Amino acid sequence: MGRVTFCGAYGSVTGSSTLLQWGDTYVLVDCGLYQGDEELERYNWRTFRYKPHELGAILLTHAHLDHTGLLPRLVAEGFEGPIYCSKASRGLVSLILQDAGHLQEEQARYASKKGYSRHAEPRPLYTAKDARRTLKLLKPLPFDQATEILPGIQVRFRRAGHLLGAASLEIQAKGSDGKRRSWCFSGDVGRYDVPIIKDPEPPLDPPAALILESTYGDRLHRQTDPERQFREVIRRVFQRGGTVIIPAFALGRTQEVLYHLSQLVDDGELDPGVVFLDSPMAIKATDLYAQATAEHDEDLLELVEQHLNPLSADRFQRCLSSEQSKALNNRKEPAVIVAASGMATGGRVVHHLKHRLPGVSNAVVFVGYQAGGTRGRALVNGAETVSIHGQPIPVEAEILSLHGLSAHADQAELVRWFDDLPGSPGQIFLNHGEDQSRKALAAVLRAGGSSRPQPLLPVIGDEVAW
Repeated sequence: MGRVTFCGAYGSVTGSSTLLQWGDTYVLVDCGLYQGDEELERYNWRTFRYKPHELGAILLTHAHLDHTGLLPRLVAEGFEGPIYCSKASRGLVSLILQDAGHLQEEQARYASKKGYSRHAEPRPLYTAKDARRTLKLLKPLPFDQATEILPGIQVRFRRAGHLLGAASLEIQAKGSDGKRRSWCFSGDVGRYDVPIIKDPEPPLDPPAALILESTYGDRLHRQTDPERQFREVIRRVFQRGGTVIIPAFALGRTQEVLYHLSQLVDDGELDPGVVFLDSPMAIKATDLYAQATAEHDEDLLELVEQHLNPLSADRFQRCLSSEQSKALNNRKEPAVIVAASGMATGGRVVHHLKHRLPGVSNAVVFVGYQAGGTRGRALVNGAETVSIHGQPIPVEAEILSLHGLSAHADQAELVRWFDDLPGSPGQIFLNHGEDQSRKALAAVLRAGGSSRPQPLLPVIGDEVAW
């Protein structure tokens, strides 16, 4: 009998993980890190709902930490099997896990040094060595090709948009009745008609069951003009002598931000000499994006042909060393600083916020989803102070959120992706969304036709047979 266990990101947008079982064979789809408040992040330390050494394989939808960030801990506890991802994802997964391993160790050392941890001897969730061991297990697969990963179990990757290499998964195997059927995991569905990478694609076979993300299942993205939005805020802040801080996810969002800032440069609106990309990982990711020509959409290909590539190494200023990053804190002239992380939970942007939030001339522009409990969510919700490195930091800077740059499909785009399925699934499960979003998307899907099954909203620990 086949069985599915919902392990993570059911009622939240972090910690994605689902366990598939056929007899004694186990396959895990994603192994994500929980990011948010202290209570949510404690889930990262809980005992896994399975024995790591018993897993036959792991399948990754894409590279973001909320889908890959617990892999090194899984390896440290005994997993030794293959980890399958799309070919385009491999480089990004390598970047993000190595960075995560170093960051876990750095945060533990810093907490110990400053004494703001509740633990006498703070320890990392996992180490950089664990991350390197994990990377040796990566097995890249091409898009659109069905591959047998274990006896009788096939997987096919389809482009999901959202991020370079992001995939929807079609997993085919025999169910409890002996019939072969397909389970589809949407992964994080991206936007349609946005620059840089190709649009989302539906699965090729009708799925017996669908696990559909619902991050923005309760809302529609505003129709916006990113160039105009950036132009207005940069003009306003520069006129008052301030600095624009853009917390951006190193993978995906940073590259889209650079694309739009590059348009301002081409229009003569912005001097590329005052734009700083301050994230070693984002710099490396940008180079991977630039090299992945097979995944570029027509808009980017045209810019490359015109020698106006927004992702080229010489387009903007790059801060590789910590000394270069720290020097920005002493800069008095107006600047635009693009730095990770996107939810302001870690990375170099935290230090920039510590220095710039108290200044009324400055602005912080968020360009992506801010999960509950994160510093980014607190800022967009109007917090008057935030805690950084154990210190209360007053918020005097202008805080803005540009929703039009989201890498996640909104409600209408999720329905569009669903309507493009080659057949209606027999079961629908909604994941990767807070309950308000899941309920709203479920209502819309139900209203779309009586032939559709009732979408289910599982919680962590629920199981279903198949």
